[in-house]
Amino acid sequence: MRVGRILRAERHPRARKPSYMLWIDFGPYGQRTSSAQLTELYQPEDLVGKQVVAAMNLGSRTIAGFDSEVLVLGAPDAERRVVLLRLERDVPEGSRIF
Repeated sequence: MRVGRILRAERHPRARKPSYMLWIDFGPYGQRTSSAQLTELYQPEDLVGKQVVAAMNLGSRTIAGFDSEVLVLGAPDAERRVVLLRLERDVPEGSRIF
């Protein structure tokens, strides 16, 4: 698991379940993409610039024509909406979670 910063977020027009297409900077590990079902609590413009925690070693999947290379981590709230795991303070992109 590594820390990345969301560079770009857009609605995924072809996804069956409402999702965003994310472009995330992982510093020395480069830019990766992710399809994430975060639409209930987050707007695309609010995600840009935020640091997130992601699993990077799960392999790539194509979701409705979009390559999802990392899994952005979150937890469900009481209504089962995804809440992103976030850091208390910014750390360098690519930082390892331990």
